[in-house]
Amino acid sequence: MIKRNIQYTFSLLNVDHVKLGPKWNYKNVISPYNRIYYINEGEGELTDASGTYKLEPGSLYIIPSYTLCDMSCKEALGQYFIQFFEDSADGNSLFADHRRIVQVPATDLDHALFERLLQINPGRGINRSDDPRIYEKEVFYKEYQQLNNQQNLANFIETQGILLQLTSRFLTPQFFKTSSKKVIPNKIAETLNYIQVNLHNDLSVALLAARLGQNTDYFSRLFKLHTGTRPVNYINEKRIERAQYLMASSRMTYSEISRHTGFEDLSYFSKTFKRFTGMSPKEYKKQMYSVMHS
Repeated sequence: MIKRNIQYTFSLLNVDHVKLGPKWNYKNVISPYNRIYYINEGEGELTDASGTYKLEPGSLYIIPSYTLCDMSCKEALGQYFIQFFEDSADGNSLFADHRRIVQVPATDLDHALFERLLQINPGRGINRSDDPRIYEKEVFYKEYQQLNNQQNLANFIETQGILLQLTSRFLTPQFFKTSSKKVIPNKIAETLNYIQVNLHNDLSVALLAARLGQNTDYFSRLFKLHTGTRPVNYINEKRIERAQYLMASSRMTYSEISRHTGFEDLSYFSKTFKRFTGMSPKEYKKQMYSVMHS
C-alpha cells in the first residue's frame, strides 16, 4: 500500500459567529495566519490585489496568510470565522503561490463543521476588538497556543480534522496546483513571510541575517540560491507590488505610499518604482485610471 503523509498541521487562534456592522471597515490588513469566513446573512466586501469579492450568504471565503486585503460592511453581516496558523514539514505554506482571496459555495456540512468547531472550542472569539491592529499581537498568539495545549486529545484531533476539511474546500484544481519547485529551507521561508508583513519597516540585509544568527554574506548567498534573487532586489520588488496595490485601492498620496512601503524618501521610491514597472508612479496611476474607466 502506498503511504501518503499529510505535511500540514494547524494551530487554532479564533473561532466565532459574529454580527458585524459599518464599524467593520479596515484597510490594508495583512496577517501571519489564514482566515476562513462562512457568511449566513447580510453582505460585505473583501478586496485584494486581484479584485473585490462580495461577502454573501451561502459562501465560504479564505484569506491566506500574508495576503494584503481590505474588509468592509456597509450595513449588517452575519459571519462565522476561523483564524489559524499553518505549519508544514518543509516550511512552505499550502498557499505560498496563491496569496489571494478565494470564494467557493458553502454546503450544509461546512455550516455543521463551523458549529462543531465552536462547540468543542468555546470562548475562542475575539473579545478585545474587531480591529486587527489591536488583536494581532504576539502576546495574544501565545495565549491562544496555551489554550490549544490545554485541549484534550480527542478535541485536539477533531479540531485538526475540521480545519483540514474546511481548508480542503479551497484546494480545487483550478486554484491549487502542486508545485514542483525545490523545497526552500525553513529559515528562508520564514524570512520571506517576515518581509511580507514588515515592508513598511527597516529590512536591511544585516537585520534579516541577524534574525537568523547568520553572517550577512552567507545569508545573502543562501537567499539568492533559493529565491533566484538578492535580498535587496526581492524586498524592493515586494514593496513596489504593495505600492501598486495601494495606488489601486486607496487614496494615499505618493509620499504616504512611499512611507507605507518602507522607502527612505519619495525620490528613491519613484526611482525604484520606475525601475520595476518602466513608469513613474504618476504615469502608472494615469494608465491604471484610464484602463479602469475605459
